[in-house]
Amino acid sequence: MKAVFLDFATMGGGGLDPSPLQQRLPGLKVFENTQAERTVERIREAEFVLANKVKLNANNLADATALRFIGLTATGTDNIDLEFAKENGIAVCNIRAYCTQSIVEHVMGTLLSLTHSLRPFNDAVRQGAWQKAQEFCMLDFPIRELSAMTLGIVGNGVLGQGVARAAEFFGMNVMIARRRGDAGTTDDGRVDFEEMLQQADVISLHCPLNDATHELMGADEFRAMKADSILINTARGGLVDSTALAAALGSGEIAAAAIDVLPQEPPVDGDPLLDYTGNNLIVTPHIAWGTFEARQNAINELAENVAAFQRGEQRNRVV
Repeated sequence: MKAVFLDFATMGGGGLDPSPLQQRLPGLKVFENTQAERTVERIREAEFVLANKVKLNANNLADATALRFIGLTATGTDNIDLEFAKENGIAVCNIRAYCTQSIVEHVMGTLLSLTHSLRPFNDAVRQGAWQKAQEFCMLDFPIRELSAMTLGIVGNGVLGQGVARAAEFFGMNVMIARRRGDAGTTDDGRVDFEEMLQQADVISLHCPLNDATHELMGADEFRAMKADSILINTARGGLVDSTALAAALGSGEIAAAAIDVLPQEPPVDGDPLLDYTGNNLIVTPHIAWGTFEARQNAINELAENVAAFQRGEQRNRVV
């Protein structure tokens, strides 16, 4: 049985234990990274292919005639040609609920940083402003309590539900948005997407990226939001129009944003948000999921998916 892990370096290393995978797949060959031009040769004879971000499509899967299983250390499957896998009897499994705590802490941490103006206060102190102040404290920048705010959740899966629970702990009112264009029912506990845009003080994105959600947040949506509202995206970069967001932040259409994901990663071709210089934007390099505990959970969950497949069970099967 030949098995390969194509991009283990994307898991961050740092003492992660791969033994759960090695126990299930003796002889597993682990590659730190796999460039597109090397994918075909590395998967050609493999029965099991494990990956995180490597793209697997008809072009490189066609010669992998022994392939039975693709296992991902991620929830998103947009890097896999699911139709090809289905047509060729290749099982595809993702992992779920492995990084909920990590995502929740990141969302709430960046939200607190923005609502309490931690960056501008820190910068002011380091530039000597406190030393010159007339009073014992400085209140030069706005400070807002979360308990006075409404959080809108887009994507009510495990991650969205986790953020909602944390927000409620802080006393926030929480509203769950329906899928755009979904009328729903008046008693389903959700609100129309457009209503959420208009009423939420904070919007946190936790939905998948697909044709329906591509650039879900653009110029029209930012105009519909409150001028003092905040956008947080820890889902997929393509959900947000970066150009429109930078413009909205600069013009004051919305108050602030925390962005952990961009349409291109790494952003080798640049991005408007990377050029934005205002202190009302936090950009982090796709780390919301990345606590050590979450990354080890990902490996353990992938190992469980492999074991279930070997037993003939369907665990976390996408295809």
